Parts: sequence; C-alpha cells; structure tokens
Amino acid sequence: MISEQRVKLMTRLAAYEQKEGKKNEEIGSYFRGDYISLQILKSVISATMAFILIVALFVFYDSELFLSDIYKIDILEYVKKLIMYYFAFTGVYVLISYVVYAIRYRKAKKRLKVYFNNLKRLQILYQRERKDKMQ
Repeated sequence: MISEQRVKLMTRLAAYEQKEGKKNEEIGSYFRGDYISLQILKSVISATMAFILIVALFVFYDSELFLSDIYKIDILEYVKKLIMYYFAFTGVYVLISYVVYAIRYRKAKKRLKVYFNNLKRLQILYQRERKDKMQ
C-alpha cells in the first residue's frame, strides 16, 4: 500500500535534488574555512583582473592627456597611489565576497541538514511499513 506521507516526502526530496541539491552538496563537501578561502582566492583573482581592466580603460580613454602629462608626473608617487587604490578596491571586493560566501555556505548547510533529516524520516517510514507487513 502506498503511503501518502511517504510519497509527499519523496516528491519533496526529488524536487530538492533536481533544483538546488547538487549545488548545496558541492558546497557542503567543503569545510567552512576551505570553501570561503577558495571563493576569496577566486575573488582576488577576479578583482585583480577587473582593476587592471578599469585602469586600462581610464588610460585608453584619456590617453592623450595621460601621454602629455607622463613627463610631468612623479612616476613613483603615481605607482604608490595606484597600488593603494588596488588594495582598497581588492579589500572591499574581498570583504563583500566573504560576507556573500559565508551566508551562502550557512544556507547550504542548513538546507542539507533539512534534506538529511527528511531522508531519515523516509527511512523510518519504510521501516515502519516493513514492521507492519511482518505483523
């Protein structure tokens, strides 16, 4: 005999597996620190590429002014300012990434916990059904 409660639970579990289960399992396979560190490393690489692109766009946009003023500016001071901007830009980017990925990890772990609890409930329902059949 088919249990309505068991069917609902199985449907809920299957829907979770198809939608977000794979992504949450991938996130859940890491320790919290490892997952966040990996994502921050990716963010630093992305921020570096974005910063280089932004600087290149500014230079190309105002290339005439930049080339005419290149002999007048103190290159060392300009590079220091550029490095300072880079660290500020990357720092903000990393901070935002840390918050986003910490929240994402926490939510994925919570969803996985609910998923595994539902699997345990399904197993209990199957065991009850076997006991009822044996009696």
